[in-house]
Amino acid sequence: MTGETSLYGPLDDPAADAGHVDHPPRVGLFTDTSVCIGCKACEVACKEWNLLPDDGFDLLGMSYDNTGMLGANSWRHVAFIEQEAPAGRQAAAQLATPAGPVDLPMPSFDLPGARTGVEGRQEFRWLMASDVCKHCTHAACLDVCPTGALFRTEFGTVVVQQDICNGCGYCVSGCPYGVIERREDDGRAWKCTMCYDRLHDGLEPACAKACPTKSIQFGPLDELRERAAARVGQLHEAGVPEARLYGEDPHDGVGGNAAFFLLLDEPEVYGLPPDPVVSTRDLPRMWRYAGAAALALLGAAVSVFAGGRG
Repeated sequence: MTGETSLYGPLDDPAADAGHVDHPPRVGLFTDTSVCIGCKACEVACKEWNLLPDDGFDLLGMSYDNTGMLGANSWRHVAFIEQEAPAGRQAAAQLATPAGPVDLPMPSFDLPGARTGVEGRQEFRWLMASDVCKHCTHAACLDVCPTGALFRTEFGTVVVQQDICNGCGYCVSGCPYGVIERREDDGRAWKCTMCYDRLHDGLEPACAKACPTKSIQFGPLDELRERAAARVGQLHEAGVPEARLYGEDPHDGVGGNAAFFLLLDEPEVYGLPPDPVVSTRDLPRMWRYAGAAALALLGAAVSVFAGGRG
């Protein structure tokens, strides 16, 4: 461990920090959105393996999205972001966008400009991305849980034990990514376990197993980070300078994630916070301030009591 406290900063071995003496290497998921085709095989495999309820089968008006976001019943969510500018042209497109409200019509099943001839067609692309729980190095959901329902596994991942969860919801407000959610029918918190049961049997998570393009890759976290860095370099050489990694840096606000992403635009475009920080980072300082305030109040009370007797 190289940080000042186990609540934030770089942490070399989260599993050891949690008390696992002999444990396998930390594992993770690398999602390369540049090769995601939006097939939703990951969503289906996740639901089938973990026996998750469906979220309804109606399109939400956001392209071909029918789940909307991560939640208690959706541990993988494939987003469809429609952009007029192709790879390498985001900056110019953003500069040309007028300020103020922009009319966003309902998505069409036709290619942009398909009915006007070649001369009327627009440059267009989809940014498809499969989101998942980040299994943070410093997981606020775990830190604030009063019952111990959330725990750090020997693989470095974070899992909820539903038989211990009391539905208090502290983990929901503690997550900087808005991942964890309580299920309406029973009130308990649910989220991705990175297929903890499969890991015990030497299997990869269901989402990675089902992905046909290897957009979702599973393995030792250090190896995935090296592979991801090489992929970003490859894309830069191919003329995609906007390619970037998100969540892999151990020096970020959550100490790095076990599930991280290669993005082709700013994190906000994908609905991800640009600079997430573990919400328990300032707890030691807050407790020091609270303790100082309590001592000051006690001193004042003693002074008043002693003065009254005199």
